[in-house]
Amino acid sequence: MARKIIDWLEHRTGIESAVLRFLNEEIPASSGWHQVLGSVALFLILLQAFTGVLLALNYAPTPGDAHNSLRYIMSEMTGGRIIRGAHHWGASLLIVVVVLHMAQVFVWGAYKKPREATWMVGVVLLLLVLAYGLTGYLLPWDNRAYWGTVVTTQIAAKAPLAGAYVARLMGAGKGGVGVVTFSRFYAMHVILLPPLTLLLIALHIYLVRRHGVTPAPDDNKPKERFYPQQVFKDTVAIFAAFALLTVMAVWVHAPLERLADPTDNSYVPRPEWYFLFLFQTLKFFEGPMEIVGSAVLPALAVLALFLTPFIDRGTLVKVSQRTTAIGVLALAALGWTSLTIAAIVTSPKPAAEEVEIAGVQSWRQLSPEELAGIGYFRRENCSSCHGTGEGALKAGPDLAKLAIRRDIKWMIEHFKQPGMLVPGSQMPPIQLSDRQLNALAAFLVKLTPKNAAAIESAPAEVAEGAIVYQSHQCGACHQANGAGRKLGPAMNGVSSRRTRGWIIGHFLDPQKYSPGTVMPPYRFSQRELENLLSYLASIPAESDGQAND
Repeated sequence: MARKIIDWLEHRTGIESAVLRFLNEEIPASSGWHQVLGSVALFLILLQAFTGVLLALNYAPTPGDAHNSLRYIMSEMTGGRIIRGAHHWGASLLIVVVVLHMAQVFVWGAYKKPREATWMVGVVLLLLVLAYGLTGYLLPWDNRAYWGTVVTTQIAAKAPLAGAYVARLMGAGKGGVGVVTFSRFYAMHVILLPPLTLLLIALHIYLVRRHGVTPAPDDNKPKERFYPQQVFKDTVAIFAAFALLTVMAVWVHAPLERLADPTDNSYVPRPEWYFLFLFQTLKFFEGPMEIVGSAVLPALAVLALFLTPFIDRGTLVKVSQRTTAIGVLALAALGWTSLTIAAIVTSPKPAAEEVEIAGVQSWRQLSPEELAGIGYFRRENCSSCHGTGEGALKAGPDLAKLAIRRDIKWMIEHFKQPGMLVPGSQMPPIQLSDRQLNALAAFLVKLTPKNAAAIESAPAEVAEGAIVYQSHQCGACHQANGAGRKLGPAMNGVSSRRTRGWIIGHFLDPQKYSPGTVMPPYRFSQRELENLLSYLASIPAESDGQAND
């Protein structure tokens, strides 16, 4: 039966003969471990495509929502943290492998006649891999991505003659980095670059198969078959790369800082490690000469790579005799390493702003009232006198240790008249409504030494959104994390069921989107709307109180 199926496929598609031709291709006897890097690079590109598709299935490609969706992927989606880690670290590993592959080809002189076109296609593929890193850098939409892209667009805008047009093409004209920039980077990353990459990979493999693997100059031994020895070496190398990437994805946290803040001018932008050398090079050029470091030198380097087969037209010699090529490569590696280390040492490190993904669940499981209490706690600047766990001693008691010994009624009375319940207290009365004081007390009751750090990590825009949710009494009809009534749909997972545009439209005209609903229209300010959308996006998809929409 198996033979009949294979024969049927062979007759209709020719797949069996194609596979046999591929496995039985003749390769030089000098082939070996030094030629596995191309196969590893191809594997990593396919793995990037696979993990990218998995991420795209749960990713919201709009600023703000992108950040929230990544937090969802890393904290709630099954295997999401590993998938995102594999995609993030896979990008770095891919660049390392591609550079090593080109270095091996350069040292061996495998770009010489008749393989010039193979080398040039490889150079373009290297540039495409770097373009993936550049366009994908913005997509998390955190502070690190935003400010790094600001620097990138500013450098691009200084290109001779075409700088202004390049900036406009990137969507970073007078308005700076924003929604247009994000949309264009996303489109390039997932729509334009993948088909172009597949086309060039197919062409590159075709050229490699057409001209064959470059043999050693003194290789007089009979040729071998690609299968089984070289296939075994490629498989081992691919497995080693996959094992390394798996360890990185599981054990090394892929960075995600707080939501991008365009007003945070104090943030120190830093590009990814593979662009740090260029970042450092720019420091050597100031004023009118800055264009030399940002555009002229990189363009000359790419041009030199591209024209290498035509610059070195000599006959192929042993690797041990290619002293010039080895010297050039060693000099380039030394320069890149020195500039990268200098950038790391001399650049001020940005403040630790990473979102604590492990602690996201703690604050995301809070009721709207408790989360609003965090917002009021911050508005009243209670932390100036009270600690909430570890840290320096302050004038007032540590609330993470004290709150569990007080009930809500006592705390509300204390908020109104601190001196009555705690004689001698210097704390001023808190000027909030009873509903707001109740929210503040509900937060403090929930506060313990164990969860203090996690609760404090709740983003400001989410806490403020919970205040909007509470002040408009959304809980009178909707339930969130088990709190509220069930007259309307539950808010848990609403961002995965409805688009951002649908939710905004529903606020403005509920009857249009839900005919017969008793919900009145709302006219939020822009800030209130953004904060409320951030809060709704943060409510986890699963909860005991969840109801179907």
